[in-house]
Amino acid sequence: MKNAFIGKLLPLLRKHWPHPKCEVNHKNPLQLMVGVILSAQSTDKTVNELTPALFKKYPTAKAFAQADPLHVEHMIYRAGFFRAKTKSVMGACRMIVEKFGGEVPRTMEELLELPGIGRKSANVILGASYGIASGIVVDTHMIRLSNRFRLSRLDDPVKIEQELCAIVPKKDWIFFSQSMVLHGRYICQAKTPRCWECHLIKICPYTDKVLSPRIDEKKPPRETITGIPITIRKN
Repeated sequence: MKNAFIGKLLPLLRKHWPHPKCEVNHKNPLQLMVGVILSAQSTDKTVNELTPALFKKYPTAKAFAQADPLHVEHMIYRAGFFRAKTKSVMGACRMIVEKFGGEVPRTMEELLELPGIGRKSANVILGASYGIASGIVVDTHMIRLSNRFRLSRLDDPVKIEQELCAIVPKKDWIFFSQSMVLHGRYICQAKTPRCWECHLIKICPYTDKVLSPRIDEKKPPRETITGIPITIRKN
């Protein structure tokens, strides 16, 4: 049943998100690693506003490793938990310099050694930076959608990832991760899912569908914070 649903789900997701991508702006794996550490309990929009100046000041892992912590804290203050995040960023960069030759690792096992990096972050880095399908990214959006689509009844991210990896073809893990996160953020939202815009509505088993927008709703955005068009169902 779940495999059959995934077979129908993937092509419909591609109608919404033919070219999904990670919403943490980055030009290389180091920038993505720093970005995902900063995005914890913050928003990608806020992180994307902070990181251009941060990466100009600290362009390499060595630069971060040798930085003045107080200056880093000042630059990332708006991301929240700035002291802990500074400690994680600098600690991860020191390990990258001292143990990994200055390059962000390319394996799950090595990434998990870095301060501030868990399975979710490691999957994001490996998929978005290296094109390596190491697993499936399970964040709050993936947990919610997996429940609504009856792909999992669990709330433990590691166990949900195991369930999803068993039914989603490995060749689709990166696409599935990126498109489901975007879908949860912009279409299948927590409080009011935008079912009237959703290509998945005919197969979606979620019972509390919202079939029309509020009368006073303004025209919804047609692109993500990184400029990806949001292709909606029109009929």
